[in-house]
Amino acid sequence: MKFSQWDVVKARINPGDRDEHPAVVVSREEICADERKALVNVLYGSTKRPTDQKAETEILLNGADGLDRPTLFSCAHFYTVHRSKIGQRLGRVTPERRRQIGRAIVALYRLPL
Repeated sequence: MKFSQWDVVKARINPGDRDEHPAVVVSREEICADERKALVNVLYGSTKRPTDQKAETEILLNGADGLDRPTLFSCAHFYTVHRSKIGQRLGRVTPERRRQIGRAIVALYRLPL
């Protein structure tokens, strides 16, 4: 399956997972385009319930990004998945939310600018 940086996809994050979960591809475009590169970095998503509070490490994505319900994505941890574990493409992260994710990663990892 072909995918690009910032695509929202379904992925099997852990080998023992029964179901696929939403994920945001964060690997650079050159990695995504090269099918010889087996591993891809993603952010993991989980469905937001009405009672859930958004943590400072999370970004909320929704229908504008291709999801059928509000989903929280943690920016505190990158997951590495084999490209064969990436399934259906759901959509793309909007430009504004890309900036939010980038700012969150810079702040969380205390990266100098």
